[in-house]
Amino acid sequence: MPKPAPTSSTAVAPKPATEATAAAHREIAGRLPFSDRRDFEDAARGFIGTLDPPVIRRADGHPVIDLSAYEFLRPDEAPATVNPGLWRHAKLAACHGLYQVIDRVYQVRGFDQANMTIIEGERGLIVIDPLIYAETAKAALDLYFDHRPHRPVVAVIYTHSHGDHFGGVKGIVDEAEVRAGRVTVIAPEGFLKEAVSENIYAGNAMTRRAVYMYGTVLGRGTRRQVSVGLTATPARGGTFTLIPPTDTVHTTGERRTVDGVEMVFQMANGTEAPSEFMIHFPGLRMFCSAEDAVHTMHNLYTLRGAEIRDAASWWKKLDESIELFGADTDVIIAQHHWPRWGNADVVTFLEQQRDMYKYLHDQSLRLANHGQTMDEIAEQIQLPPALENEWHCRGFYGTVNHNAKAVYQRYLGWYDSHPAHLHRLPPEQSAPRYVEAMGGSDALLDRARTAFAAGEYRWVAELLTHLVFADPGNDEARHLQADAFEQLGYQAESAVWRNEYLVGALELRQGIRDLGAVKLATPDMLGAMTLDMLLDYAGIRLDGPRAWGRSSSFNWVFEQADGTQARYAVRLSNGTLLYTADKHVPAADATVAWDREAFQRLLFGGSDLESEVAAGRVRIDGDKALVADLFELLDDFPFWFPIVTP
Repeated sequence: MPKPAPTSSTAVAPKPATEATAAAHREIAGRLPFSDRRDFEDAARGFIGTLDPPVIRRADGHPVIDLSAYEFLRPDEAPATVNPGLWRHAKLAACHGLYQVIDRVYQVRGFDQANMTIIEGERGLIVIDPLIYAETAKAALDLYFDHRPHRPVVAVIYTHSHGDHFGGVKGIVDEAEVRAGRVTVIAPEGFLKEAVSENIYAGNAMTRRAVYMYGTVLGRGTRRQVSVGLTATPARGGTFTLIPPTDTVHTTGERRTVDGVEMVFQMANGTEAPSEFMIHFPGLRMFCSAEDAVHTMHNLYTLRGAEIRDAASWWKKLDESIELFGADTDVIIAQHHWPRWGNADVVTFLEQQRDMYKYLHDQSLRLANHGQTMDEIAEQIQLPPALENEWHCRGFYGTVNHNAKAVYQRYLGWYDSHPAHLHRLPPEQSAPRYVEAMGGSDALLDRARTAFAAGEYRWVAELLTHLVFADPGNDEARHLQADAFEQLGYQAESAVWRNEYLVGALELRQGIRDLGAVKLATPDMLGAMTLDMLLDYAGIRLDGPRAWGRSSSFNWVFEQADGTQARYAVRLSNGTLLYTADKHVPAADATVAWDREAFQRLLFGGSDLESEVAAGRVRIDGDKALVADLFELLDDFPFWFPIVTP
């Protein structure tokens, strides 16, 4: 039997770079165009001011983001523990403050994961993408007001359905103003469904994995987290909010004129997000590419886990952008990073971004049709030199390697058609056998030490996974694998690859530290869920094997705010929770009457059935025990589940 994984260990400080890592960095430094300083000029252009000190706090004083932690990025020369290309990019991504883009257009950058763009209309402000948290959005708007006239926000635009582009909305507008029609909230078709489902259905697993991707448990420094690629760092622990859209854009070419500002929308659903649009501003000769063209290769697959993105749709949308708006655009902004100016440069930028995604798509499928597997394809593909030497096509966030795998997965799935890979043993079962086949723990460790000394860190990481899963109490195996992860992190050009490796090293050395779960089911998110979505989530929570031998049926009646009722026929059958709207079970085991708030409290842990019944908020006609039994079958999801240990 494998020993249980340790939950704590003596702290081990990050180690220096090895000579193999330093040599890899020297090769990169001699190959890439570091003399090109244009990005530094563009990132600084229009700077007006920032916070002093650059710290944003919650009402209780807790820092939501502290950008002073990135002062270590000031030197131009990269330390041996950071990939030189990533160091350059991290310096740029850490720029923060208020910037003027053109007349009437401003951006606040670096206060959170995204940019907040502010456009001055005839009497008020149009705000694009109000960051993740109310605290950071408010601080961004307050900084703007420190330098510009105080005007009301008359419109908010969500470019897409990721939380860093809408979660701070209540920091800049009052929902009552939206309900009264004084503030318009514009979003792409499908926004609300996608915004909620991505954060709730697989939210626990995705958010735990995001700890690795964004390095949230790492300190900041040359041996720790240096960037997340899209910015220095996302804020943490703020107030996540949502105001539903009041105006939905459905098709490319739709126009809106808000406060004298004309906008033409281009739908981009299924590219960087399931629900997304880009925006052209004819009067400003400005194009907002949302998150479809930024200063890095983006993700076709995001390491935190999400639906695979469609590279074919992505390149086609960028090509369409050029056709529709290229001749009429003098500046391009995105909701990450810095703008670019000049018509010819804007078009070239979009062309290169387009070509990058098309190349990844086509060459991945070309090799797949030669019979190459996902891993083989990822090792072979290299961008053409004309793209590889453009800084905005480098893999500081997404990478050629994992994006090629994403293309393969989208078309062919996880199985490579080799029968040995069809029904593999899980690592807890296979790992002890690998260790035994390699001569036991000591022999395997000897091989790993030799490989580490030779700089073969990928092989060390793979080799020691077997020993760590076979014997998680083996301190030497865990620490040597951590050392290999650390060097791989130091060498990584991608900020998120670096974070993945360094968090893995941290947890191998120190165990998992319970820092508290991240609450995804905020009141605003719950309020945006339909009853069908709540019932879907209840089905996800149901512990199927425990429910195998149970069968029951219910009529659930939800009292609505408008005085109407929503009725559902609900069945527990074969380990599944089934529901049908507007149906009635003639001989149900029980009829339950409640409002959605009571159901939400039961579903998300805010109350229990006995308390809700006692308070009169839930009324049950029939077999109360079967209703209670159903809720007892709902599973709890631990946040700090193990990743690098069994």
